[in-house]
Amino acid sequence: MKILVTGGAGFIGSAVVRLAISRGHEVVNLDALTYAACLENVAEAAKSPNYAFEHADIRDRDALDRIFAQHKPDAVMHLAAESHVDRSIDSPGTFIETNVNGTYHMLEAARAYWMAEGQPENFRFHHISTDEVYGTLGDEGQFTEETPYAPNSPYSASKAASDHLVRAWNETYGLPVVMTNCSNNYGPFHFPEKLIPVVILKALAGAPIPVYGKGENIRDWLYVEDHADALLKVLAEGEIGRSYNIGGENEAKNIDIVQMICAILDEKRPGDAAYAEQITFVTDRPGHDLRYAIDPTRIRTELGWRPSVTLEQGLEKTVQWYLDNEDWWRALQNRDGVGERLGKSK
Repeated sequence: MKILVTGGAGFIGSAVVRLAISRGHEVVNLDALTYAACLENVAEAAKSPNYAFEHADIRDRDALDRIFAQHKPDAVMHLAAESHVDRSIDSPGTFIETNVNGTYHMLEAARAYWMAEGQPENFRFHHISTDEVYGTLGDEGQFTEETPYAPNSPYSASKAASDHLVRAWNETYGLPVVMTNCSNNYGPFHFPEKLIPVVILKALAGAPIPVYGKGENIRDWLYVEDHADALLKVLAEGEIGRSYNIGGENEAKNIDIVQMICAILDEKRPGDAAYAEQITFVTDRPGHDLRYAIDPTRIRTELGWRPSVTLEQGLEKTVQWYLDNEDWWRALQNRDGVGERLGKSK
């Protein structure tokens, strides 16, 4: 297929680009190159004759129309989004503009292209979203595709809105869409503002390792390369109009994740003291959901997909990647907000 990937220089998007190119697909990477984007993430893929890059904003309808007309993709994988909860607390308007209005423009550009091409049956618009749209769980239960939406942060609310737009464009206009909602991703090329890279880099710097509240918040952790594999599976085999929850089957408390990373670093890069001694508990962020957990039954039974990487394996691989790629993350240290405490607004 020729796939138009939005946000392909970001964390998850670049994993999709790398995997798609490795499997022989043609990829058009559309990215606005905002603060969290790095073309270094796709440097190897960019060497392929099957790769093309378009520097454009998903809110720019004229640019989108030109890109669709020029490249004539068989499918869209829409990953471009503002995604950091803390930043959404400080600057919610940016999330509405990109995640809601941007998705609207993507849908309209895709629909116009699909209509102009005679509504080809093989065309797909794959919208990639998050489990955070479902809100928070207690000690029991898991999110299914039928769980009512109950977003609690500006980020998750903006993603919920975009999900609803995609569903509506399928129901109202017949645009052939598939949708996925994923659990927390981690792995190589993760921008250093999210929990796992923050822990690794703070530990290596000998700085306090910040943990919100008491570290009791629970997430289901999904290795990013497993996620990319699942996304391509859904694109190729998912049922039109259907949504699929993608989870890592790896629930863990934040404090346990932090301690696991510290133990891995103790082994790989031992210091004068145990890295866990740097753990510092800080004031929780507003509206911090307690627990997310995904029921992956649908994607497992209908598409035969399961994650291949355990949490222990994934964390070891991730820590080693950061140790081996210091040039990559050091180049990002001066970008806006990196290393700062964000999301304190009430």
